[in-house]
Amino acid sequence: MFCPTHTCRTCLKRLRPLHGTPTAAPARSTPQNRSYANGSGSAPSGSTSSASKSNDWQTVIGLEIHAQLRTGRKLFSKSPISHNAASNTLIDIHDAAFPGTLPVLDKEAVRLSLLTSLALNCTINPRSTFDRKHYFYHDIPASYQITQSYNPLAADGYLTLPPTPSPSTSSSSPSPFSSPASSSTAKRVRIKQLQIEQDTAKSQTVGGDVLVDLNRAGTGLMEIVTEPDMSSAEEAGAFVRRLQGLLRRIGSGDGDMEKGNLRIDANISVHRPNTPFGVRSEIKNLNSVRFLQTAIAYEIQRHIAHYESTSAPLPQETRQVNELTGETYALRTKEEAMDYRYMPDANLPALIYRPGTIEDLRAKLPEMPWVTVERLTGIYHGLEARDVETMIQLDEYQGRGVAYFEEMMRGLDAKKGKKAANWMTHEVLGQLGKAGREWDERVVSAKMLGEVVDKVEGGEMSGTTGKAVVRHLINTPGAAEGSDLDALLDQLGLKPAPAGDLKELCEKAITKCKKEAEMVRKGNEKVAMRLVGEVMKLSQGRADPKKAREIILQILQGV
Repeated sequence: MFCPTHTCRTCLKRLRPLHGTPTAAPARSTPQNRSYANGSGSAPSGSTSSASKSNDWQTVIGLEIHAQLRTGRKLFSKSPISHNAASNTLIDIHDAAFPGTLPVLDKEAVRLSLLTSLALNCTINPRSTFDRKHYFYHDIPASYQITQSYNPLAADGYLTLPPTPSPSTSSSSPSPFSSPASSSTAKRVRIKQLQIEQDTAKSQTVGGDVLVDLNRAGTGLMEIVTEPDMSSAEEAGAFVRRLQGLLRRIGSGDGDMEKGNLRIDANISVHRPNTPFGVRSEIKNLNSVRFLQTAIAYEIQRHIAHYESTSAPLPQETRQVNELTGETYALRTKEEAMDYRYMPDANLPALIYRPGTIEDLRAKLPEMPWVTVERLTGIYHGLEARDVETMIQLDEYQGRGVAYFEEMMRGLDAKKGKKAANWMTHEVLGQLGKAGREWDERVVSAKMLGEVVDKVEGGEMSGTTGKAVVRHLINTPGAAEGSDLDALLDQLGLKPAPAGDLKELCEKAITKCKKEAEMVRKGNEKVAMRLVGEVMKLSQGRADPKKAREIILQILQGV
């Protein structure tokens, strides 16, 4: 097991200052990490061999993930939060640790953390408490961080991953929305605990000075600690991607690693099969999935190379990844760890919930993205996972993309699901992309697009006409308001040609294309599409190509 508490909330710039060697942040030493660190733990069930120089080694990976809560304010003060604000402009006196100020817990942060815990299948602690983690550093004005070390909000959960392709057979990563039930090789990663804590300030060393920005100080975080159940860089990456999708669907976080709203510490060790875990290394402050996987892959090879070249013990270190080379370097060793002197925070009472609170929240959990993929692909004929993933990504927070599709499918045969998805993802999104506009369900209403799909697939309208309708609605502001498809077709002069007119158009096409008509008479039906093209041209796209082909064959072959 490894330590469930976080050391510091410094950014990459602090750990790699502009001048000199990397500045070492304080390390931790708590009882929770000793069995894992000393190699007395055992390999988790289902652990598989990692990509390495030898199949004689197995890899053990656990993650500590720090996700910023999407509340719009700080955890213990009313100060707003913003990624783009000027330095030191979003500060409350409590964030700056003015004497006599008291923390006031944001209830929304607790609600979102509880929802996330339930989505991760955790057991909610009926009584969770806050602790002070003491250390002296520039980015912690109070000289302690408020966290939940001993009685966290929730524990004993899991997140099931989709099957991960072997690095030797595929370089692609599994979709974060893939259904875990799609294969017996899906893996369950256990969640040790989820706790609420406050973020620190940002600090940066410039020359001989340390610059501190308190805008981030006091921002609410969820620290999600996994058990060491992952066995490859690919599995770790898949876990983070799936967690990002979960946070966005819950609405508790945006998972934006580029902005520092989700940061990862990875713990890695290797060992021979059926032997205790090896000495672990911790890689701090990874801010992208790519860097996470690169750092893990490097550490695996570094550990194996050490064990295969010497009998000396591997030093237990906290390390950082060099983003340019993909290599890791040491920040500090276990001997440099310090005692954080955890103690209960007397200013914050225990969190205890009214009867029914947890069950009420559980009932409000939205459908997870991978469940949505499995459900829709099971209902609608031909619908593929990537189609549903595109819908999900239109709005990962409220699920408006999926709701739009399901509204569009009301009254339509489920067998038309794939065709409907194509109209939505190819035609609507494609035309919006050409117009430089973002998706909005009001531009082309779900009802209108459903009618277009129904008429096109039912042979009452040509695909060309349907595309023209979509293009008009997108390029004409306000055109969708209160529009009726039949009225819109009349307005645009796109009403399908009547049967009598269609036969007349077919006869004109036959007269004009005599050579092709003769080939069709002799049995070459493929050439009939040239005549259909001429009919479409004469009708300005209003004719139904299927009916036009039937009439042409009837005239020329008596079919």
